[in-house]
Amino acid sequence: MLASAVDRLPTGEHLLYEPKWDGFRCLASTGPVRMTSRHGRTLSQRFPEIADALARQLPEGVLLDGEIVRWAPDGRLDFGALLRRNGASARQARAQGRTEPCHLVVFDLLAAGGRDLAHRALSHRRAELERLMGLVEQPSPLTLGWQTDNPDVASQWWEEMPAVGVEGVMVKDGRRSYRPGRRDWRKWKHRVTTEAIVGGVVGHARAPRALILGRVDSATGELRVAGRTGDLAPEQSEELAGHLVKTDDHPWPRTLAATWGESSRQHYSRVVPDLVVEVCPDSAEVAGRWRHVVRYLRARPDLQPGDVPRDLDTE
Repeated sequence: MLASAVDRLPTGEHLLYEPKWDGFRCLASTGPVRMTSRHGRTLSQRFPEIADALARQLPEGVLLDGEIVRWAPDGRLDFGALLRRNGASARQARAQGRTEPCHLVVFDLLAAGGRDLAHRALSHRRAELERLMGLVEQPSPLTLGWQTDNPDVASQWWEEMPAVGVEGVMVKDGRRSYRPGRRDWRKWKHRVTTEAIVGGVVGHARAPRALILGRVDSATGELRVAGRTGDLAPEQSEELAGHLVKTDDHPWPRTLAATWGESSRQHYSRVVPDLVVEVCPDSAEVAGRWRHVVRYLRARPDLQPGDVPRDLDTE
């Protein structure tokens, strides 16, 4: 199942709330163990510590829905570790499982003992899931995701958990069955507004289609790539064109490594990095960049690059 975005926390009878974990979505089954991504990619060899726990700690005939995450030693979610695992060989993944162990945060149970539970209400599935996860001796790579029916608790999660990399709150109707492909769940993602320096554009300086954003690295003092905006509206592009000047005297290379869903290197036009813009990123980070495209809000010609927070700080 999938989720549609909302801009405030829905409340009402039968609603259940869960943290929105920042990781790899995973369907996991036992007897035999099989772990697949949302798009059907096999994940078992990439996360052998989780596959081993599924085989060792759960009975056969189980089908789980959850999110693979990596908790770094500092207590934050480390999406970069998942990317490293994603490109590893089976042998490398086994070694990384010892040095950077990952967890499967389980939030739904679709089958148990060979019984199909997808047609049952979420509240019923959750009760069975809690009984099943009670069989798992902790500490384990398998962990039960949090859930509450209290909107005040959900609001507290939304306020406090971005500090550790949790993206927001999921909202689900406890009466609903599990319907794959349907966006019946809702997600309230934590977004903040902050400033960034425009270092490049997708397209041309006089007709930008998107902005490549920079932040100054506090350790080196150098301007580095921090993110990319989504596609600009025509009126936004027209407004920005008057502030952007193409240049070859720039600290960034002519092309950037593939990121933000691009299938190859990102071609762009470098511009004089003196324009500040206000953007709305979410809390997901990887390799010192905002992992998702950010929403452009407005130009801030009243600010100087020195006014912009460093690294990925929002204040």
